[in-house]
Amino acid sequence: MDTPLIEFQNVTKRFGSNTVLEGVNLMIFEGQVTTIIGLSGSGKSVLLKHIIGLMEPDEGVILFRGEPITGIKKSEMAESFAGISYMFQGNALFDSLTVYDNVALPLRETTRLKKAEIHKRVMARIEQTELTEAVYQYPSQLSGGMQKRVALARALITDPQIVLFDEPTTGQDPVRKNAILSMIAQYQRKLNFTAILVSHEIPDVYFISNRILALYDRRIVFQGTPEDLESFDHPFMDEVINSLEILQKELTGLHSQRQFKMLNYARMNRQATGEYCVLFFSLGEMNTIISRIGHDAAQRALRNLEQAIEKHFGMIGGFSTRRQTNEFVTMLPFANLAETEEILKRFVRDFKEQTLGMMKDQACSLASDESFQMTITAGVAEGQGDSDLNAVVALAKSNQKEIARLSCAAGE
Repeated sequence: MDTPLIEFQNVTKRFGSNTVLEGVNLMIFEGQVTTIIGLSGSGKSVLLKHIIGLMEPDEGVILFRGEPITGIKKSEMAESFAGISYMFQGNALFDSLTVYDNVALPLRETTRLKKAEIHKRVMARIEQTELTEAVYQYPSQLSGGMQKRVALARALITDPQIVLFDEPTTGQDPVRKNAILSMIAQYQRKLNFTAILVSHEIPDVYFISNRILALYDRRIVFQGTPEDLESFDHPFMDEVINSLEILQKELTGLHSQRQFKMLNYARMNRQATGEYCVLFFSLGEMNTIISRIGHDAAQRALRNLEQAIEKHFGMIGGFSTRRQTNEFVTMLPFANLAETEEILKRFVRDFKEQTLGMMKDQACSLASDESFQMTITAGVAEGQGDSDLNAVVALAKSNQKEIARLSCAAGE
């Protein structure tokens, strides 16, 4: 195994009688995306401050490229830490500065580069992050997605070796969260920096991470791949599941583990354009269905639809969330409208062949003497990285058309 870029060996940190980190061991490797996960209040911010040199451990050793940082000359450490950049949780853009000036600020403050060279570097980063049209606008004039891109461009302007992302998706809806994470993954591959994310929104970060570090009860209790974490048997995972069940209630029926499946890595590795498509699915006449076959059977019908969506779109890199009792939203990152409409056609064909008959058998066997029907509808809309996601979802909903109908005749 390669020498870790950063390594903690038995690191302990106390504040008076309160021990926040105790015997922490971890490894972060160069050129990877490493995510430190933990529930709120678990000490992630303290751990982060040790990584960037703002705190020193009370016990233990921190190594940088295999050498204890206590033995590295101050001038060498200063040079090393100059290669670390930070993307703040709330973007921390200056409202009085344009996009150009926000991105240029680190070069103006920390280098002696001439004006022409600063301009060249700033424009290069602005072009890479697709902000050319907004270069002289102010943060208040930008969408939330564009503000995130400005913050990323500023974090990358000094060509850092390491970029730390502090809770990059906090406060975003499920679709926007994954758009932001896709953007981070895209530029990490393009520019080959080492990315370290800190997050308590545990499922969202899986699909872009090479390694996961789990902080629990003051220690790192897991470090490995996202796939290995799925089979990790530890009380930490029980608390994760509990936190997801709370999230499920808050988001009106969001399913917990399966809906946060990692995006297909091959899908993520294709050339990214920042575009994506949203699909909106509904199972209609829910009140009638419940009155005819009961709540449990109606939920089984919804679960059948849910599983069909997850099976079909999850295998090609999509992810889905349940927005209302009978409504599902699916996002396909980096997919255009024409491509998504073709994918939807295949889904409809497979759904009719493999799922609709089973749903009909289950529903009609429990139906009362009155006839009824279920209508399944779907709509598609296309968005860009800086699109208003609520508007894209609303457009997909308004574009819904019937894709299948299940009818039960009286006495059937």
